[in-house]
Amino acid sequence: MATAARAAASARVRPTARAARADAGTAADGAGQQRRGSTVRRTVLPSGLRVLTEAIPSMRSVSFGVWVGIGSRDETPELSGVSHFLEHLLFKGTERRTALDISAQIEAVGGETNAFTTKEYTCYYARVLDEDLPLAIDVMCDLVSHSVLDAADVETERGVILEEIAMHDDEPGDEVHDVFSEVVYGTHPLGRLISGTEETIAPMPRAQIEGFYRDRYLAPSIVVAAAGNLDHDVVVELVRSNLDLAGGGPPAPLRPRDAVPTRGPDTAVRVKDTEQAHIVLGCPGIGRLDDRRFALGVLNNVLGGGMSSRLFQEIREKRGLAYSVYSYSSQYADTGLFAVYAGCAPGKVDEVLELTRAELAAVAAKGFTDVELARGKGMSKGSYVLGLEDTGSRMSRLAKGELLYGSVLSVEELLARVDAVTLDQVNALATDLLTRPTSLAVIGPV
Repeated sequence: MATAARAAASARVRPTARAARADAGTAADGAGQQRRGSTVRRTVLPSGLRVLTEAIPSMRSVSFGVWVGIGSRDETPELSGVSHFLEHLLFKGTERRTALDISAQIEAVGGETNAFTTKEYTCYYARVLDEDLPLAIDVMCDLVSHSVLDAADVETERGVILEEIAMHDDEPGDEVHDVFSEVVYGTHPLGRLISGTEETIAPMPRAQIEGFYRDRYLAPSIVVAAAGNLDHDVVVELVRSNLDLAGGGPPAPLRPRDAVPTRGPDTAVRVKDTEQAHIVLGCPGIGRLDDRRFALGVLNNVLGGGMSSRLFQEIREKRGLAYSVYSYSSQYADTGLFAVYAGCAPGKVDEVLELTRAELAAVAAKGFTDVELARGKGMSKGSYVLGLEDTGSRMSRLAKGELLYGSVLSVEELLARVDAVTLDQVNALATDLLTRPTSLAVIGPV
């Protein structure tokens, strides 16, 4: 399972949700997009469940996903890791299928299933041939809504998750990002590991896991998305028949759960006997719905988003101090992070940090050039379009747009938003963001 969702959580620039719509039938969004020739359609069932599809007749495959608006930031300290625990358990068997049935039925038609957990949502998905979409919908809806959470399976997966946590601790290049989140957010849920820790997973009772499942996996909190060679009305009827969840009322958008305090500038160093030192230097960023999110994407590209970026050129190409160096942003409903990562020889940590801080200060003071702006915008536009070359990416775009933003922008609208970014906007954001007090996380023999 794709469970350690730091990668998903750092999926660059994302926004929050608008007010929910309580209408049933095809929503205005979908109708308007159809009039413009798009194939995206949206239906809200009476339960509050939202179904979005994109018909792509030229494809022979379909990707289907059930996206639950519940993640690790919705957990109490005692239940830290329960969302990720559930992600494992739902594949272990339902009232109609064993764990082997779930995997074998999809693999028998050449399909694949997987899932991942992030700090704000959990996704269960399958990719199959178009003719096998009814089977995929049946299997995925069954495991999401009818998991039995057998006691023996809970104990088996408990051991699997503890091994996953131990494996994560052996990968300092991943672990350092979690250490950085903890430095910035402290004990707030956004500062905790998505997987939980050995101290929370080992004693977690089955009854509490089941209670979280029954209380949180509700129709208004769920978005179903599919993309490929499909018929929207058929998908809606299959979902209506197979996804049996408590509901009623309007869809529930992802929104700020509680106040997100950030700690003052701090440093965390974990001494480990590694070949490299792993560094993350950064600060609190902006939330998903901030109007500056497209400018942030351009800023990130120019500063540390590729081989032509300032950080890559200065630290790797000119001086050979690091193999991997990049900047990134993580955005949540109401807050975010902006940071720079580098992996270098332990004796080079001070020099890498000095160069990184100098580059951040230079950008904050003098901004970028017109040439850099054009390159950063081109990178953003290219990544949007090239990232939609398969049905899985198209399906994810629909679900994230609905669940995280409250609407699905067309590709043309996304590109227009990037084109509208000005040099003054990017430089103003750089002055704001890159002059904020920074925190530091380091793992290695330092």
